[in-house]
Amino acid sequence: MSSHGAADAEEFDTRYEAYFNKPDIDGWEVRKAMNDLHGMDLIPEPKILIAAMKACRRINDHSLAVRYLEAVKDKCATEEHKIWPFIMQEIQPTLKELGISSVEEMGYDKPELALKSVYDMHDE
Repeated sequence: MSSHGAADAEEFDTRYEAYFNKPDIDGWEVRKAMNDLHGMDLIPEPKILIAAMKACRRINDHSLAVRYLEAVKDKCATEEHKIWPFIMQEIQPTLKELGISSVEEMGYDKPELALKSVYDMHDE
């Protein structure tokens, strides 16, 4: 049974990777696939994210790429400190190749207008 699940997962990954790799993919299709993936109880494998980033580059939508990375990072939730560094390690060469900035490079990993917590304030 577990080998069947692994085959299904590999087929799932291959299907989404192929979808994002379509040479004639348009903006609606990219957004639809990203939205579908985000609605599932999973964090996409790096190879799917790489294909999605390449699709964003083909449709020339840098902001969509960064926002999707933001959404995936947010989806890591309480395991972000374990999952996100692995994802970035795997996709960083592709981001660099495509000229796509990471969430951290753009400063989107920290709230712009956040106030300092009263619990962190000491006699200053």
